[in-house]
Amino acid sequence: MYRHSHLLALALLAPSLVLAQGPTPPIALPISAPATGQAELLTLSSALALADAGNRALAAAQKEIEALDASLEQAGARPNPEFSALMEDTRKSSRTTTYQVNQPIELGGKRSARIEAAERTRDMAVLDHASQRSALHARVRAAFHEAVLAMERQRLARDLVTLAQTAADMTARRVQAGKVSPVEQTRAQLALSNARLEAGQADSDVTLARRQLASLWGATDPGAPLADIGVETLPELPDIGTLTTRVANGPVVQMARLEVERRRALARIESSKRVPDLTVSLGNKRDEEAARNMWVVGFSVPIPVFDSNRGNELEALKRVDKARDEQAMVELQLQNDAAQAYERLRNARQEAQALREDIVPGAQSAYLAARTGFTLGKFAFLDVLDAQRSYFQARAQYWKALSGAFQASAELDRLAGDAALTPPNPQ
Repeated sequence: MYRHSHLLALALLAPSLVLAQGPTPPIALPISAPATGQAELLTLSSALALADAGNRALAAAQKEIEALDASLEQAGARPNPEFSALMEDTRKSSRTTTYQVNQPIELGGKRSARIEAAERTRDMAVLDHASQRSALHARVRAAFHEAVLAMERQRLARDLVTLAQTAADMTARRVQAGKVSPVEQTRAQLALSNARLEAGQADSDVTLARRQLASLWGATDPGAPLADIGVETLPELPDIGTLTTRVANGPVVQMARLEVERRRALARIESSKRVPDLTVSLGNKRDEEAARNMWVVGFSVPIPVFDSNRGNELEALKRVDKARDEQAMVELQLQNDAAQAYERLRNARQEAQALREDIVPGAQSAYLAARTGFTLGKFAFLDVLDAQRSYFQARAQYWKALSGAFQASAELDRLAGDAALTPPNPQ
């Protein structure tokens, strides 16, 4: 947009033209306007608290932990005893009645293997809850910044409407005075119409951004104005070494590691089934014909001739290998995603800084020069429109760069996890 020679000339003529009309006003990018009245502002910390309390996915993850608590309790339960009664001969004089209790005894470490598998499953649920909460916080931060930036873009669009209206009125007066062609007035009206359309789109974007933020805690609107969060303060670029370490130990990677441990525990359950369980029997036998009672003691053991559980054991071992491969894939994918998000954040920061320090001020100077020159009759209105479009495009690009920086920072937070929310690896 800055390659046109006439814009360069406008920028060079800006000092002399503007001095003729008085000092140039200081260049300042718009910031969030403070709320008026006594309306309570919605801060970022309040939005995070609302998300913690109202997000359904987070509540479902908590219910899963509670369900697995019960599963862990059940995994430690021992087999129930069995009572049996047997009667031989229905005649009372020769009848024999046997009462006995059979108690299965698990061998081969079956109970401990079940408990370990249940513990690993619960550990994964706890980590999943923490991971979802960390990701939710990252999404809330990104959505909060996006909503504030949408309001800034809305303010920018309204400023453009105001300037376009002023330019249209000024052009109409010059047409009436016979200083410019009526074609210039038509162009001014078209610019005003386009500015109003962009303002309407900006209003819709604000509504959608606020709804997107509120949806994170199950509402349709935040219900309060958003507090100023210093939206022009760029997120910090993390140290690449620290970021790599955090991602390598992030919640997603920890869950992949826990999945390997859980599969190992399930494989141990299948291995323990190769050892048959022992059933001990104790009872009393009443022989009516002999008129005496006799103790009955015995045991039984299955003979693993036709089913040694080798198929299930091999399947479980293969699933351990699969979990290891998936862990390696997850670690590689997350490092690649983190590297891409890091580059997006760095590029967005550089772009935003360049726009804020050089491009936007230069475009503003060119626009002021064009407007002043048009008033003095030195430039055509087309030059004013071109300079105005360039200036507002630069400002819009600045807000877009800020949005990209916050989105990339939120993605890094999601990948690396929040150390304050993610529990340590239970291994």
